[in-house]
Amino acid sequence: MAIEIRVDDLSGPRTQALIAAHLRGMHDSSPPESVHALDLAGLRHPSITFWSAWVDGELAGIGALKAIDAPGAGAQRGEIKSMRVDDRYRGAGIGRALLRHIISAARERGYASLWLETGTPADFIPARALYAAEGFVECGPFGDYVDDPFSVFMTLDIGG
Repeated sequence: MAIEIRVDDLSGPRTQALIAAHLRGMHDSSPPESVHALDLAGLRHPSITFWSAWVDGELAGIGALKAIDAPGAGAQRGEIKSMRVDDRYRGAGIGRALLRHIISAARERGYASLWLETGTPADFIPARALYAAEGFVECGPFGDYVDDPFSVFMTLDIGG
């Protein structure tokens, strides 16, 4: 199975539908104050690069990289946002391919570390397992996040 990962401008209906499904899923499994997923407007912020993964012309997954540090400060850290695999492609390696693509992009930008927030409910076990398998370790809250029983924070040193 060939996976094509490309920068996405968020204008396509399939991309927008998967983002909407992602947001619904977050709200179904966590209280509103514990949902940190970004909507379309949030994902269009200039600090974010958004990718979509395609298999045989079908949207298979999405993921984004947000610069945590201000551009003038010499960005050293990035945050993974909005990782989601379409249900039809779960278990097919799409999430891993997207994650590795984002890690590679962060290295190319010279980042020293990547950070992420994910959920604690059972729905998030596969995501946490993927991140751990790729070297992410649990840590405390970062940026504007605070301790939250519905959140797990993870980081990866990429030696930028």
